[in-house]
Amino acid sequence: MPIRIGITLGDPAGIGPEIARAALESGKLANDVDYKIIGQVGAEDAGTPSPDSARAAFAAVEDAASLANSGGIDAIVTGPIQKARMAEVGFEFPGQTEFFASRSGTTNYAMLLTGGTITVALVTTHVPLRDVPDLLKTSEIVRVVKLLDNFLRCRGKGVPRVAVAGLNPHAGESGKIGREEIEIIAPAVHELQSAIGNQQSAIFEGPISPDTLFFHLANEKWDAALCMYHDQGLIPLKLHAFHSGVNTTLGLPFPRTSPDHGTAFDIAGKGTARPDSMIAAINLAAELAQTKG
Repeated sequence: MPIRIGITLGDPAGIGPEIARAALESGKLANDVDYKIIGQVGAEDAGTPSPDSARAAFAAVEDAASLANSGGIDAIVTGPIQKARMAEVGFEFPGQTEFFASRSGTTNYAMLLTGGTITVALVTTHVPLRDVPDLLKTSEIVRVVKLLDNFLRCRGKGVPRVAVAGLNPHAGESGKIGREEIEIIAPAVHELQSAIGNQQSAIFEGPISPDTLFFHLANEKWDAALCMYHDQGLIPLKLHAFHSGVNTTLGLPFPRTSPDHGTAFDIAGKGTARPDSMIAAINLAAELAQTKG
């Protein structure tokens, strides 16, 4: 039985419908997969978001979650939504990551992004930067790294190599410009080296100064990095793989991926939107579904 992937179109006033169509017509997707479009195609509304287009996007993710939970599809790829507009029509989640976790009853989940030779998982996501230090916990770092470790093994990394980023400049400079590395991050790395490392081969290094980590990550010294906050991971990822980055939710009972970009209302309907990230998201969903199956 072929893998079944549901593709939501996101906000129909954005580029979701056109990049989904372009991806399906690209010839760059697996042939032994059934693709199901979920959502409203509203070409006449391209570039003009409205409460109705937000409601259509909301309905699509609800349908996708229902299908995945019932076994009607094996994986979900989501088109981009506009979070502020969605909130106006009752979408009470920071993003689609949290939505699918809630709808599947998942509490142990995390956000991961991958593109080119960079893969990053995030300890904190959609929170103000000023709140990040108080949200960092040794237990949270360990929890997310374990999800990241499982993702890498699913993709064939028999001995995952993970770099754990520091929070502060120069990873705190031995406590001179921040103690989070000493009090929170280093104990997590030690626990990971002891727990996962003794059970099955894995390599964990850190805390590593963020200003050098990503150069070495891009050059494949490690398979992935754990980042302490949203932009710490997303800025280098998008600089390195802007058109091919994929967002993945770790920990769900089904694979869920999405293009790593927004609705791009300004170019919607103009035929200039690139489908590269959508193609990568669909192919990764198929790969993960095949591995899970």
